Amino acid sequence: MSAPVTETMAIGSSDEHKESWFKHLLKAQAFQIFLVLIGIVIIFSALAPEQFATASNMRLVVQNASILAVLGVGMTFVIITAGIDLSIGSVLVFSGVVSAMVMRSMGGDGWGVATVGILVSIGCGLGWGLLNGFLIAKAKVPPLIVTLGSLGMALGFAQILTGGVDIREVPSVLTDTIGYGNVFGSVPVISVIALFFIVIGGIVLHKTRFGLHTYALGSSELAARRVGVNVDAKLIAIYAISGGLAGVAGIMSLAQFSTTAIAGQQQTNLNVIAAVVIGGTSLFGGSGTIFGTVVGLFIPAVLQNGFVITGVQPFWQQVAVGAVLIIAVYVDQVRRAASARGQTQGIWKKMLGVGRKQT
Repeated sequence: MSAPVTETMAIGSSDEHKESWFKHLLKAQAFQIFLVLIGIVIIFSALAPEQFATASNMRLVVQNASILAVLGVGMTFVIITAGIDLSIGSVLVFSGVVSAMVMRSMGGDGWGVATVGILVSIGCGLGWGLLNGFLIAKAKVPPLIVTLGSLGMALGFAQILTGGVDIREVPSVLTDTIGYGNVFGSVPVISVIALFFIVIGGIVLHKTRFGLHTYALGSSELAARRVGVNVDAKLIAIYAISGGLAGVAGIMSLAQFSTTAIAGQQQTNLNVIAAVVIGGTSLFGGSGTIFGTVVGLFIPAVLQNGFVITGVQPFWQQVAVGAVLIIAVYVDQVRRAASARGQTQGIWKKMLGVGRKQT
């Protein structure tokens, strides 16, 4: 009597189609947004080649995006955990105000005073970040509520300390070296600082255990706890990073504008969140890249610059960024739904394969 005919399905066999790295790259949202950015640059270059497509104008765009890029690094970590930080704009203002007041009370324009101001600004940002993280991780208050509350508190304290009047006494060494300084002839120092934090943020997120745990928190906090991740400590650290980088952005803003600019950061938090999401970081957590965030930041920066040069009302920038944001979130939802369907189909195929093998 012959043995029954059996069918087997080997997991990972040649029956499963393996996509090339190029096809995977084409499907990445960050890369698709990068292509959109290139398209926008080409359009404005064609419309105003003598004004837009110049080295000096590109330098201006990069410089304007530098402060938001520093904030975007911290926001990427936060959103990957499925959290949110609405307070970064207010923390930037508060850190800059306290730093300016300390430097003004010390007097002088040298690096000694400036160094103290830098440390004070970063320390203030870290303090707010730690407070946010503690309330979220330990008190279990939703991130939206905590950071919305600290948004109002930080801005309110800044206005109380100054009486609503901007401080304009900033050490000249800060404005001359960081705000308007250049390296290699024409590269803004403020952009080099931003690049430093982008690179460090990318390494930490994509190449370290801390970054792996960040993705794990966003994918499933319960699963992360079960495999031994100290979720509370990681959340506190991530919000501290976001706050600390807001402090760095505070001193950068102070150096660039030579004033605390209390009323000039009202849209900062929303612009950064929009850029991070447009760049492919999912609001549902578990996915995102620093590269995508940087690309997402340049879209509003290029749009604003291009609209001004071509004579279009810059208010259209808000309309365009809002539309791109909605499309990005919609695409993310569609992809997550498709991924869930693919995983379900894979499970059923494996189950059917096991059943056939047993027969």
